[in-house]
Amino acid sequence: MLRSRKRTTVAALVVLALMVTGAQAGGIIEPAGQGYQDARAPIDRRVDDLLKRMTLEEKVGQMTQIRLGKLRGNCEWNPGPLREDCMKAVLEDAKVGSILSGGGDAPTPNTPRAWAEMTNAIQKYSLDHSRLRIPLIYGADGVHGHSNVLSATMFPHQIGLGATWHPELMEQLGASTGRAMRATGVFWNFAPVSDIARDTRWGRYYETYSEDPVLAGALAAANVRGQQGDPTDGTARLTATAKHFAGYSEPFNGHDRAPAQLPIRYLQDTVLPAFQPQFDAGVGTVMINSGAVNGVPAHASKYLLTTQLRDRMGFRGVAITDWEDIRFLVDRYHVAANYEEAVAMAVNAGVDMAMEPSDAAGFTAGLLAGVRGGAIPGKRIDQAVRRILKLKFELGLFEKPFVDVAKADAIVNGADRELARQAAAESTVLLRNDGVLPLSTGVGKLVVTGDSADSAARQLGGWTVGWQGVPASSPMPPTVTVLQGIKAAVPSANVVSAATQADAVAQAGDADAVVVVLGEDPGAEGESDTEEPALTAAQQGLVDAVRATGKPVVVVLLTGRPQVLGTVADAPALVAGWLPGSEGGSAIADVLFGAVNPSGKLPVSWPKTVGDQPFSYDQVRGANTSPSSAYDPAFAFGHGLSYTTFTTSAPTLKSAEVRRDDQVKVSVTVANTGSRDGTLVVPVYVHQPVSKVLTAPQRLVGFTRVALKAGEQRAVEVTFDVQRLAVTAGDMDGSGKPEVARGGYEVVVGDGRARFTVR
Repeated sequence: MLRSRKRTTVAALVVLALMVTGAQAGGIIEPAGQGYQDARAPIDRRVDDLLKRMTLEEKVGQMTQIRLGKLRGNCEWNPGPLREDCMKAVLEDAKVGSILSGGGDAPTPNTPRAWAEMTNAIQKYSLDHSRLRIPLIYGADGVHGHSNVLSATMFPHQIGLGATWHPELMEQLGASTGRAMRATGVFWNFAPVSDIARDTRWGRYYETYSEDPVLAGALAAANVRGQQGDPTDGTARLTATAKHFAGYSEPFNGHDRAPAQLPIRYLQDTVLPAFQPQFDAGVGTVMINSGAVNGVPAHASKYLLTTQLRDRMGFRGVAITDWEDIRFLVDRYHVAANYEEAVAMAVNAGVDMAMEPSDAAGFTAGLLAGVRGGAIPGKRIDQAVRRILKLKFELGLFEKPFVDVAKADAIVNGADRELARQAAAESTVLLRNDGVLPLSTGVGKLVVTGDSADSAARQLGGWTVGWQGVPASSPMPPTVTVLQGIKAAVPSANVVSAATQADAVAQAGDADAVVVVLGEDPGAEGESDTEEPALTAAQQGLVDAVRATGKPVVVVLLTGRPQVLGTVADAPALVAGWLPGSEGGSAIADVLFGAVNPSGKLPVSWPKTVGDQPFSYDQVRGANTSPSSAYDPAFAFGHGLSYTTFTTSAPTLKSAEVRRDDQVKVSVTVANTGSRDGTLVVPVYVHQPVSKVLTAPQRLVGFTRVALKAGEQRAVEVTFDVQRLAVTAGDMDGSGKPEVARGGYEVVVGDGRARFTVR
């Protein structure tokens, strides 16, 4: 039924008469069940019907996303209750179609129920003051679980999850995150990240899955499938986001949002392929790179946002900016003389929705001026709005715009803690072990020390309750620290927490072993950038000091990136636990005491020196043969030890000749030759002996995980598309298109090789 704030008796009678006859005129709409409100009609037909009814002002409002702060408190940054005057300015006057909560933008109290009540209230106001009753879509960054909510389960960050090499687990984690977010009325998750890890100086390194596009793409796509799967509770669906398209993770000096210089060949052959699996999985939205690539801000690049994203890669969903990025075209990049010009530049390049956190009226005014002045074609507006409306219909928001507040707490609070523990354990990588691990559960005295041994904030990392991590003013989310996990694992042992180096050395005298847990301060984006991604002198000094006691020493690293280790690299046992989340302490203890046999493999290369940046295993071959000129890591991509031993046979191929549009089927036999059950990750690489364009000595093309009982042997098969071997043909200008060169190749699995020919 048509609603407005003031309605005369005559107008009400006219509306009633038109509704009875099903007629429409002057913006009056049919009752439910007709036109775009007919839930049985095809979505495209509903979108077309609704689009025809919309004014230009209503259309540009749909292209606008504003932060929660503009609807409450002082209508700026101060938290507080929702205010009708604030909501009127954004939702009624500017007709905004989407709201987001940035990191830390939560209701008070920060409970699932309060989130559901808040999003419902905003949705109700919007519907009640929308001429056509178009629902809002609410978004937030659920980057490791529903991580804005204090009582939600925090999963490991993506850098740790990359070490699992486990797509099925990513799908389960995505489904869990989706359930939690939907329960609170958040139907748009700005995750997962598909950027590939290349430079440990970059503050968002921990948000990536891997330095390899095949591994990163496979895990991100699985997460998308989990998030976007049909819910079983009858609520609306949720859309994930592929971000940040593209070239964001390799700024030229390692600092967030610094410009990137990426040759077109590198962009097409290495950077973009990490996104393609998400597009193939049907991800609903893409978030655009905040940086500039090759002298052009991504938001102003029609080549990136239309030629590559749409025409070549086939993405059909909604493209949204990151935080305030259109305004940055004027006041930071200086590629536009004013905001109106910047709006036209971005929309014409391919932006469908602007995350314009503070100025809804300014953005909508800029859009309207651009259309009315001829700078933005009306058909481009319709194209963007059609995509947005289609997303809202696909999510079921027209039928189910509200959530059940009574169910929110039960769905979110403490959910899937066992899944979080499994994910953290599978993320753990045993980097080095001189017979120290696993520790005995019958240990008498154990010293636990280090700056991160009992720090939930460091263990959870950034994007936890707040943007830069858990704010000092906030309670800490329920978290098991490493110290707590160890105490729970060996309740009869004397577990001593040593706060200082001197105390640790003194207590080590009669201890059976020392566990040193080292980490880094939580942070995000530019705040977490560092020009010295290495353990500090104090951290190295602590390890050196306890090693000097002659006791067995285990070093656990809770970091968001591989830190240059210095003398710590030679510790008797070295464990990478990453940023393992709520159950990280339990999971680390599971590995240390052998309840879990570690199966994690490095998703990134661990550099020896700070100067090795950018750094990845797939660097192309060169003519220099001096030390470190080629790939020379402290620990290589794919490295990870186990408490058992495995063997892998030489690979065999189903066919030694394949077409460029074909697949290669690789078979190997793997065996657990040790005395413990374990899980083996089997990476499959391809080596190209001769190539007209420089290629890496080997490139990952596929992988699998195999769980084997002690003494068990099994044949496994990995299939990959020949198209994964494509590289951009041609000369230095990179003007060619990616294609698979005909000729000879080798499949590489472990130490074994098998030749094949592409014809």
